[in-house]
Amino acid sequence: MISDKLHPFPTRLRAVIFDLDGTLVDTADEFIPAVQALRAEHGLEEMEPQRIRASVSNGARALVALGLGLEESAPEFEERRLRLLALYGEVLGSEARLYPGIPALLAHLQREGISWGIATNKPRAFTEPLLACLDIQPGPDSVVCPEDVTLRKPHPESLLLNCREIGCEPGEAVYIGDHQRDIDAGRSAGMYTIAAAYGYIEPDDAPQRWGANAQADSGEALLDLIFNR
Repeated sequence: MISDKLHPFPTRLRAVIFDLDGTLVDTADEFIPAVQALRAEHGLEEMEPQRIRASVSNGARALVALGLGLEESAPEFEERRLRLLALYGEVLGSEARLYPGIPALLAHLQREGISWGIATNKPRAFTEPLLACLDIQPGPDSVVCPEDVTLRKPHPESLLLNCREIGCEPGEAVYIGDHQRDIDAGRSAGMYTIAAAYGYIEPDDAPQRWGANAQADSGEALLDLIFNR
């Protein structure tokens, strides 16, 4: 059940947790060619890249549905999904980058002795190689993938596991994400939430409607939102 109230900013901030794709890391320039290649294999012309970019946070199933115009109930859907993931795996880590402002924020967290972590619905088989390619310093204190929990986001289980691994209470943490499911998960966990409006937002979506405590229009804005209140 989603909390019907906004949780206050932590009196003592001990952790900042990020969604991965579209919040911490810009991975769209790897998913776009993967979807275009999948379309080409099925005789389809290239799609407007921005349409793919906006849907990256919705996951592989949504990208297959978008890229091939295929319903998830179609008998061939799972085969197409696995093919997309294989194509993505070929370029994984080649173009992904931390969003501008994120390195400075992570460095500031380290100076302040505040832990940071990742809660993602991206499978560990892709998350770990991506993080290895990025070699983020300082590295995360907790990385929770869907294999680590029974219920993935928007359920709060991932975030609660982050907190246990870090050793903090949910009310001592902030969660940042670029999708409604992220804000729902954060609120349900009892966290202060920030909508990453710079992430992968569908044209008919509006981060201001997600029910977050605050909204960041760029990665650079996060530091101000968290430390210059």
